[in-house]
Amino acid sequence: MVEAVQDAGVVVTGAGGGIGAALARRFAAAGARVVVNDLDSDKAEAVAGEIGGIAVPGDASAIVGDARDALGGTVDVYCANAGVAFGGPDLDDLGDDKAWSLSWDVNVMAHVRAAHALLPGWLERGSGRFVSTVSAAGLLTMIGAAPYAVTKHGAYAFAEYLSLTYRHRGIKVHAICPQGVRTDMLDATGSAGDLVLKPTAIAPEDVADALFKGMEEDRFLILPHPEVAAYYQARAGEPDRWLANMNHLQQKWEAGR
Repeated sequence: MVEAVQDAGVVVTGAGGGIGAALARRFAAAGARVVVNDLDSDKAEAVAGEIGGIAVPGDASAIVGDARDALGGTVDVYCANAGVAFGGPDLDDLGDDKAWSLSWDVNVMAHVRAAHALLPGWLERGSGRFVSTVSAAGLLTMIGAAPYAVTKHGAYAFAEYLSLTYRHRGIKVHAICPQGVRTDMLDATGSAGDLVLKPTAIAPEDVADALFKGMEEDRFLILPHPEVAAYYQARAGEPDRWLANMNHLQQKWEAGR
């Protein structure tokens, strides 16, 4: 896999910290030319300076053109990693319109816009790799965070669509679906994250390792927490039992609040 990405033009959105920064470091260590994107220009510059990359700060929905120019005209790997998470302060809070709108825009539509910009060139040359940082919430769900859980389902569905539609034309797609990862986003999940995610949380570098292993094995679904596969099977095979178990978790969270 190191040989496959050496000198490749790689873009990582939301790479000022957390999973994005770990991905940027891993690709750079493998010899790729890396564009580091983040809304926070100082964070983007810091990571880019650390790895010898190129900082292209700004909205992840609109940086493909600038990133392509920074890489000399070609993006080989695009990591749609930027994301937002909203959880309601109240147990019955489904999130307000602003939270839903921003979640759809960043967690789903930024991926769609990037694919629109990248696919014409990739299809013309017959190659390209789209990496979507989803979440185990996109396969399962997450208590206390309706906008996040629902839009991550959307992000996973879009990655599936890209893979089934374009794989025979040379486009490779990977969906990374971790549970808890020790990042600022996990810290912001509050008591729900403390209950569900923190006990098995892994380091961002573990996610990058899982992606590289998945790319080497040419796998679509990347599970840094392998146990998620069994949860996903249970959800599909016995949905009522799975929902009952999740409701018990919800009740445990409520009791703790």
